Amino acid sequence: MNRTPGRPLRADAERSVRAILAAAERVLAEHPGATMEQIAEAAGVTRTTVHRRFANRQALIDALAVEAAAKLAEAIEDGHPETAPPLVALHRATANVLRVKAAWGFALGPAAAGSEPAARIHEEIARRCVVLLGRIQEQGVIAAGADLEWVRRVYYALIGEVLHGEPAHACGPATAGTAAAGNAVAGKATAGTATAGTATNLDPDALAARIVDTVLHGVGPRPAG
Repeated sequence: MNRTPGRPLRADAERSVRAILAAAERVLAEHPGATMEQIAEAAGVTRTTVHRRFANRQALIDALAVEAAAKLAEAIEDGHPETAPPLVALHRATANVLRVKAAWGFALGPAAAGSEPAARIHEEIARRCVVLLGRIQEQGVIAAGADLEWVRRVYYALIGEVLHGEPAHACGPATAGTAAAGNAVAGKATAGTATAGTATNLDPDALAARIVDTVLHGVGPRPAG
């Protein structure tokens, strides 16, 4: 992004950037090969405005990846993973993550995975996830000898499966080819793909409960009592 180092954007410029990034997510999720001109049109700004903020198409995609990763980090922070009761934190963070991943499927997918700043945010998210799982392990809910990195990978895979029917890519983002499921999780019905029943089944809080239950308890029979 073409920003002067150390100098924040003016409020109107910041709004313009946010509009461009939001439009880029919408357009690229539908048409990954979309041009800067198409994104500018969707954002309601001129092509010159887009090029003033982003040097080229790759710079825009990199900024989009960082924006989405930051929103993912905010979603997890909202669960207070270091201070809230750990099971409560895991459930809330999971529901929040489902919403963000559904809304930012392209930016959190493999097409935008080359951004190093975004990758660093995802690495920190993974670290915090393992720390939270460690807190749950201390409560005896996860076996003392369990490999928490493996537990994290299983957890990510379940989130990916919910969103697009296959294990999550890299740090767990949904891919761009999952609009129907993702839109339903995000509360955006897709014509011809999401019935009322489907939307109910894709409620983020209900899905979070299923994901957390599966990670912590598996699918085998539960002990009596």
